Order: sequence, then structure tokens, then C-alpha cells
Amino acid sequence: MPWYAWLILILALGSIVGGLMMLRDTAKKLPLTEEQLKRIHERNAEMDAKEAKER
Repeated sequence: MPWYAWLILILALGSIVGGLMMLRDTAKKLPLTEEQLKRIHERNAEMDAKEAKER
């Protein structure tokens, strides 16, 4: 493979890895209240029960 093909391959991989690292660094946790967490857990339990019932 010629040298410029290797250069393009390295640039593409570097771009992908750099984008993923930037995405990871900018990700923030959502500040949720206890009430919101409780509602989310209840909704997840309801959906799990519904899926188990459908099987």
C-alpha cells in the first residue's frame, strides 16, 4: 500500500478516536431529584413486568 493510503487511514482512525474521546469528555450526568429517580425506577419495573407478561 502506498504511503498516502496509510496516511489517509491513520487520519481517519485518529478522527474517529478523537471524536469519541471528545464525546466522552463532554458527556454530563443528568442531575435528577429523588422523586424523578423513583418514578423512573417504577416505570422500568412496570415495563419489565409487562414484557414478562407478554412472553
